[in-house]
Amino acid sequence: MLDVKVKSFEELTNQELYDILKLRSEVFVVEQDCVYQDMDAKDQKALHVLGFKNNIVVGYTRVFKPGLYFKESSIGRVVVAKNERQHKYGYKLMEASIKALKSHYNQTTIKISAQCYLKQFYNNVGFKAIGEEYLEDGIPHIAMVKE
Repeated sequence: MLDVKVKSFEELTNQELYDILKLRSEVFVVEQDCVYQDMDAKDQKALHVLGFKNNIVVGYTRVFKPGLYFKESSIGRVVVAKNERQHKYGYKLMEASIKALKSHYNQTTIKISAQCYLKQFYNNVGFKAIGEEYLEDGIPHIAMVKE
């Protein structure tokens, strides 16, 4: 069972922040073999959606009110630990992220920059592709919007 919590940057414990950065690095840098600057000075402005299993962070997203990342509100750094993906925790994290944007910022229009191989996953949670594919940090992405 996944326990989801939403926190501001200031509310994160040192251990939670460490676990988030470790998980993001494990997946986005090591697993995807992509050298990029994950810590982009935007975490301090984001709301953080953490998925805990047995008190360990196994999933995560960060969400932004409009104007901080895109003109619209947005969700990014969507990640689930490799050994937990069979449980489909990504759906619960996205659901919680969409709910957080509505409850904290009264936003329902959301834009994301999705890795192309995950397009169907995002379609399943209500996002539609817009525009052409593009490379971000050497990985094919596509912009997607949920109204």
